[in-house]
Amino acid sequence: MKLGVWKYIFTGLILAAIAVGLGISQSSDQKLHIIACDVGQGDATLITFESTQILIDGGPDLKILDCLGKYIPYWDRTIEAVILTHPQLDHYGGLIEVVGRYEVENLIANSLDSDADAYGQLKKEIMEKGIKVTNPNQDTLVRYGALYLDIVHPSREFIAQNSTFLESTSSDRVLGSYTTRADPNVFSIVAILSFGDFDGLFTGDITPEAIEEIIKSGQLKDVDFIKIPHHGSKNGLTSSLLEVTSPEISVISAGRNNRYGHPHQETLGLLRERNIQILRTDEVGDIEIVTDGKEIIVRGN
Repeated sequence: MKLGVWKYIFTGLILAAIAVGLGISQSSDQKLHIIACDVGQGDATLITFESTQILIDGGPDLKILDCLGKYIPYWDRTIEAVILTHPQLDHYGGLIEVVGRYEVENLIANSLDSDADAYGQLKKEIMEKGIKVTNPNQDTLVRYGALYLDIVHPSREFIAQNSTFLESTSSDRVLGSYTTRADPNVFSIVAILSFGDFDGLFTGDITPEAIEEIIKSGQLKDVDFIKIPHHGSKNGLTSSLLEVTSPEISVISAGRNNRYGHPHQETLGLLRERNIQILRTDEVGDIEIVTDGKEIIVRGN
């Protein structure tokens, strides 16, 4: 065999060993990793702890696969839970391929329907693969080892008052069982992730009106981290939410030079007034937050 061929084989083996080493390192460091994936104008957050992965939303397209390939070891094809905050394309579009390429054990999603063809395709994929579906409410607690995920919105009462059921079957195992005339964003699943002394708030595209409902429920608390609602839109974050939760670090997921003008200057102003660190995927790409439950490290591309 020629020397040049051996060089390429040797280089390939080295790169493979590095990839394996990185995968083993992240899966065995006993730290929580929160990765805000750069999926353009959309939302996707990968949460990893040891060999457990939780994906919150999947962005609008295939960009999510690049993020998963980067932060999940290539031999690990199982995602323990996918959380779909609400059925809009910039949150579920990439999940069609995720469901097709990974073994998703659980799907946690509200059952608001969408007549979009892409959402119909996602529902079909989920049904054909027999993925367990749970429609959560504010009493739902998800636990994976040392990870605790408390759902704080929507409540059963909110769902009942703002939607109409389409099916007579139980709604805790299906997608698309109710419809609404309200903004789909108000149904966004909002959750608090706890790991040791660390708490992070994930907000979907929640609106100011829904934020007030959540505050009234008394379930919010001080957190270290917040995923800013609705890509930094002025119709998402409120000063009252920041006052109740007092985060130190914020992440905004938005596309570079997007046509919506996200993040809005009003939202950035609210964060700056409180000296909250602002991290933006449109500026730095993927953002990784690592914690042992006490100390927090922020990494950006």
